[in-house]
Amino acid sequence: MRNARQWVIAALGAVAGFALVNFGNIASSVVVMVLVVVFLLVLTTPVLYPRSVSDDASRVLAAERSVPLVYWRPGCIFCLRLRVALLMRGKKAVWTNIREDAAAAARIRSVNDGNETVPTVFVGSEHRTNPSPSWVIEQFV
Repeated sequence: MRNARQWVIAALGAVAGFALVNFGNIASSVVVMVLVVVFLLVLTTPVLYPRSVSDDASRVLAAERSVPLVYWRPGCIFCLRLRVALLMRGKKAVWTNIREDAAAAARIRSVNDGNETVPTVFVGSEHRTNPSPSWVIEQFV
């Protein structure tokens, strides 16, 4: 997590320098910086995802609705790629944040050789780690 913060600080510094050089004044640079910060916050928080439910509840919901069960965590660019690629279908899937539920994290570790690799998508008894969005779209009944 510490390395991620250092990269964010470096990226913000680079954007600030770019904005100052290209826009020529501090006011424009501040606007660009605020937009970049808001963009980064949206990307690294659960804003784009449906409300996360517990592992037990998510298994039941996914089975009842016949939709994929997606395990994810905030800040995961691959989870974000999947969520954006699914568009409106993504809201129909069941999303479980492994940072909020220890049981969900344990399930992910059990199928990924002890690693908490996300997104991991379950459809029935089948699972795929970091699947292509097209595969996930095909799983919607």
